[in-house]
Amino acid sequence: LCSQFRDAGQGGLCNQAIMLITDGAVEDYEAVFEKYNWPDRKVRVFTYLIGREVTFAPNVKWIACNNKGYYTQISTLADVQENVMEYLHVLSRPMVINHDHDIIWTEAYMDSALFASQAQSLLLMTTVAMPVFSKKNETRSHGILLGVVGSDVPLRELLKLAPRYKLGVHGYAFLNTNNGYILSHPDLRPLYKEGKKLKPKPNYNSVDLSEVEWEDQDEILRTAMINGETGYLSMDVKVPVDKGKRVLFLTNDYFFTDISGTPFSLGVVLSRGHGEYILLGNTSVEEGLHDLLQPDLSLANEWIYCITDIDPDHRKLSQLEAVIRFLTGEEPDLECDEELVQEVLFDAVVTAPMEAYWTTLALNMSMETEAGVEMAFLGTRAGLMRSALYVGSEKISNRKFLTRKDKESIFTMDHFPLWYRRAAEHPPGSFIYSIVSEDESEGGGLPKVVTVSTAVAVSVDGKMGIAAAVGVQIKLELLQRKFWMAMQQCSALDGACPLSCQDDILNCFLIDNNGFILVSKRPAETGKFFGAVDGSVMTQLLNMGMFRRVTMYDYQAMCKVPYHHHSGARPLLSPIYAFLAAVKWLISDFLM
Repeated sequence: LCSQFRDAGQGGLCNQAIMLITDGAVEDYEAVFEKYNWPDRKVRVFTYLIGREVTFAPNVKWIACNNKGYYTQISTLADVQENVMEYLHVLSRPMVINHDHDIIWTEAYMDSALFASQAQSLLLMTTVAMPVFSKKNETRSHGILLGVVGSDVPLRELLKLAPRYKLGVHGYAFLNTNNGYILSHPDLRPLYKEGKKLKPKPNYNSVDLSEVEWEDQDEILRTAMINGETGYLSMDVKVPVDKGKRVLFLTNDYFFTDISGTPFSLGVVLSRGHGEYILLGNTSVEEGLHDLLQPDLSLANEWIYCITDIDPDHRKLSQLEAVIRFLTGEEPDLECDEELVQEVLFDAVVTAPMEAYWTTLALNMSMETEAGVEMAFLGTRAGLMRSALYVGSEKISNRKFLTRKDKESIFTMDHFPLWYRRAAEHPPGSFIYSIVSEDESEGGGLPKVVTVSTAVAVSVDGKMGIAAAVGVQIKLELLQRKFWMAMQQCSALDGACPLSCQDDILNCFLIDNNGFILVSKRPAETGKFFGAVDGSVMTQLLNMGMFRRVTMYDYQAMCKVPYHHHSGARPLLSPIYAFLAAVKWLISDFLM
């Protein structure tokens, strides 16, 4: 069997060994070894003699010593721990003598600390390890392996090779192994929900690249990355967002290469029109610092503006605090991305008037509008955020918005906010509406607020880039009132309407560009997909070309095993029950 495996060239072809655990050998089987293993001795034989009896020890020892193995006698349970691992020193001798410091990387696994603190796509980590040899002159020729040294590496550290701000709105970086398994990808979902708890999926560390980049039908990308090639290709893709409820149609350029010294490959994805051009602006440090200190400003804390995780004194700093200390010279030892810091300074200066603008709007609002607008916000391509509250923080309907509890609404290491990404795919100045429920993750409560956003584009010499996105969050009641008032306007201008949304026989809906209901007469339908509420009308809209059907695949979905309750046979199957039922019927018939 070992010969067939070796001749076929399968596996790593490093070592082949047979572990023989026995209580004795009546002969040495020299003829067998001479026929199948000598003279090359490509298969090592390690023998373990069990028990205190030494009658057959010479034969067992001869088998090991004449086949480049090792002989061990295990007399008691106490000998197991000490003697059973001796084979490692024998197998490692050639490597030690040749001073081959082979570095190995483990497969991805989940870490408990990351499990509690990171997004799903960044949960996994790997371990890098290498052997430690004895370099003493008197033992160098013996090839003594002292042990193994290793270090755990969160995969998010490898993703820092591709700074988020350089990838554009929809761009991202991902990692996979030479077996085609995903290490990190924005669409990787290694957890599933059971009740209120998140648990790892059985195959969380063996999700294939073809299961997340499923548009790669011919597996050109997958094959190239497995082979460690360097290159690029383009694909038209459908990207699911908002937990799979919406889809973006993009043309992506994939750039890939292997990471030297590891079994991993790095892929970088840039979407056409996003990330192709980077906006650069110049401003003075003094002016930028003044605006960075405004209370309505924050930075993406998962982005690496400055490296704060090396020096223990820097770990307590937020990214904004680190940038300010770097610019003021308080922390000269800080290492910062000067290009990104320069972009942040420029964005801070350009967006500084927004605070006064939002304040002016608040002063000029009508009482009705003022009661419906809760928040205004702005995000730039450098991860800078500004926001203004129009109500007290205790009155905010969606308190998770723009916080770490709602990862979809903030800048993270692997994606821009959802409201930014959707706005970037529509012409600047057009507004995108989306329903936000009070606790969407748990499915509780009716939707209460609507998020409205639009992109801010900058055009230079005919080249356009998305510089920012701005939006507001308003109460759903305000949008509903505005909608119903608009539906009544025709009766005031042109006389009575032949049909009105106020008629009991009519159902009126306001739906967004993905078919989700924003306004309905029945509040329970708000936020639902229109096709689930009125399938016939949705079909007609499809036939008219107002919507189109998009087929998506989720190869990471899990099918739950149904639980069947077991119980005894029904009494009807019992002959005694049948007899008693017949007697009861006869008695009742007799009494009648």
